[in-house]
Amino acid sequence: MIAVTPGQAGDSPQLVPLLGELSVDRLGGGRPRTTPTALRADKAYSSRAHRALLRRRGITAVIPEPDDQKRNRARRGSRGGRPVGFDAKDYKGRNVVERGFNQFKNWRGLATRYDKHALVFRGGLVLRATCSGYDTLKRHALDVLGQDVGDGGARRGELRRGRPFGLGGGV
Repeated sequence: MIAVTPGQAGDSPQLVPLLGELSVDRLGGGRPRTTPTALRADKAYSSRAHRALLRRRGITAVIPEPDDQKRNRARRGSRGGRPVGFDAKDYKGRNVVERGFNQFKNWRGLATRYDKHALVFRGGLVLRATCSGYDTLKRHALDVLGQDVGDGGARRGELRRGRPFGLGGGV
């Protein structure tokens, strides 16, 4: 799912609508999954309301606790409650998502932000996601076939035979 919000809007308020729209197809068919096993997020999502929502839906929160919340809990003593559960090892996997966002942000068509309308900008995001998915499928297919996945000296965005495979490469 791709949602576009104003640049000055925070990410945190969008958690509830995004979880409401979540739908992941099952491999063997059947009704799509609407509840992830876990949610990895940064400290901006560490509010009580978000943690309560995730608990109600049975989703494990892999969200670090901000330092100010730790201090406030310690200041309140025994009334401050228990520390939040946090799996540091699982949280390290969050960098994969951040790298994916950076691939989108670095794409020339999105980085310039010349689009005046959110619909056009969202179209660019969808196009980039499609190109990125195509590139992943191509690499996987070449890997399965046992062919070299390297460029072989070709420019970025081209197959070894010199034909372009997507719009995301440099030309």
